[in-house]
Amino acid sequence: MTENILFPTGHTENIIELKNISFGYTDDLVLEDINLVIHKGDYLGVIGPNGGGKTTLLKIMLGLLDPARGSVRLYGEDIGKFQGWSKFAYISQKSANFEQFPVTVEEVVMMGRYGKRGLLGFLTQEDKDIARESLRKVGMLDFGKRLIHHLSGGQQQRVFIARSLAAEPEVIFLDEPASGVDLETQEQFYALLEKLNKEMKLTLILVSHDIDVIAHEATEVACINKRLVYHGTPEQFIKDEYLKNLYGKGVKFILHNH
Repeated sequence: MTENILFPTGHTENIIELKNISFGYTDDLVLEDINLVIHKGDYLGVIGPNGGGKTTLLKIMLGLLDPARGSVRLYGEDIGKFQGWSKFAYISQKSANFEQFPVTVEEVVMMGRYGKRGLLGFLTQEDKDIARESLRKVGMLDFGKRLIHHLSGGQQQRVFIARSLAAEPEVIFLDEPASGVDLETQEQFYALLEKLNKEMKLTLILVSHDIDVIAHEATEVACINKRLVYHGTPEQFIKDEYLKNLYGKGVKFILHNH
């Protein structure tokens, strides 16, 4: 197994620090001795084989799972004392199931404002304006009155990103968000993520099986296969033969031009 390689980033503000993290659902460890620092403004692509621990790692960062060993610090605070959860947003492969819910796109995005107001809080015109602006940023403003289950999978994921933006986060976690949508929709979706990172300065943490996408879109790569196999630039990852540590010696990596 290759030793951890730290990314020589120019960013100075640590927002997530994992130190010696190990975790197991049973006696067998899923993650072992993970050390990782994520800085403000990073676009981190997390890759690795099925069962390698990628989603588990995200859940530990989000406080949804407690590590068996090690420590997590968020914005310089121990995770047990951290109160700034409104800074984080999480978008999964299926962020919500609205198939049988008669709810509009605007109503879905407005849900993002309850993190600011509370579930029983009264939403103001400002909240509505922020929701509409969030829809505009993801190119879905004209779809506001449509029912969410009438949209395509790619359109729904844009709406879920708008819902996250409405909460005004600083960090967005995405777990296989473009799974199951066609190639053209995926490219549009990843172009949107690039815009969120570069123009809106949001920190993104993206779990994906698509190494090609990570290599082209992310600013850095974390390869997880129980341990942290690699953490550094996509260019160095492609240049060196880290794929063998993840997927075995028989794998070939073919990059497609986007």
